[in-house]
Amino acid sequence: MTEPSPLEKAEQAAREAAANTDVARIVAAVLATQQAAQPQPAPPPAAPAPRRMPAIPASYVVLGIVGAGALTGLAMAAAVLAVAVAVGGVCVTVCLLVLRSMWQDVRKGR
Repeated sequence: MTEPSPLEKAEQAAREAAANTDVARIVAAVLATQQAAQPQPAPPPAAPAPRRMPAIPASYVVLGIVGAGALTGLAMAAAVLAVAVAVGGVCVTVCLLVLRSMWQDVRKGR
């Protein structure tokens, strides 16, 4: 048996490659058909959008009441401070009048 020439080897390799190419095409067609026949999985549901809390009118009412209470408290504190200053002024005036009267008595008694 003689060994085939390089040209014959090339022809034989070309025939095998052609046969393998046909088999590869058939296999690829079968796989594509199977994939097309299978039901596609549904995409996962989208994540829900984050919910923003709606502006509740009741919260504004509560804030208004709290604000009014705070303002009333500040007004009362200012009124108490004004009374305290007035009482202090009267006390200082009476003290000065008494001291002046005592000073005059001391001066007359000399």
